[in-house]
Amino acid sequence: QVQLVESGGGLVQPGGSLRLSCAASGFTFSVYTMNWVRQAPGKELEWISSLNSGGTDPKYAESVKGRFTISRDNAKNTVYLQMRNLKPEDTAVYYCSKGGIRGQGTQVTVSS
Repeated sequence: QVQLVESGGGLVQPGGSLRLSCAASGFTFSVYTMNWVRQAPGKELEWISSLNSGGTDPKYAESVKGRFTISRDNAKNTVYLQMRNLKPEDTAVYYCSKGGIRGQGTQVTVSS
């Protein structure tokens, strides 16, 4: 079955950086577009980025464009999210997703 395991979250000061990872298994990772979504406390789930199977066409929500970079390593079945210049409003649980299936998420807290 599809399994997605996120890691790399934590507490970071405003302006800081984090790199999230998502290890995938149970499906042919290299043929699927992968997504990152997040959910802040009391808010709806928000799509923030996606990357096609070949890693050539990244897409970003306006809220993160220019600060976040999505990438993938198909040999390792892993998708990444490099986050820079983090802001308090980036505080959320971050999930990777495939076709609506999400992992357990990783908490990112941006606070001084």
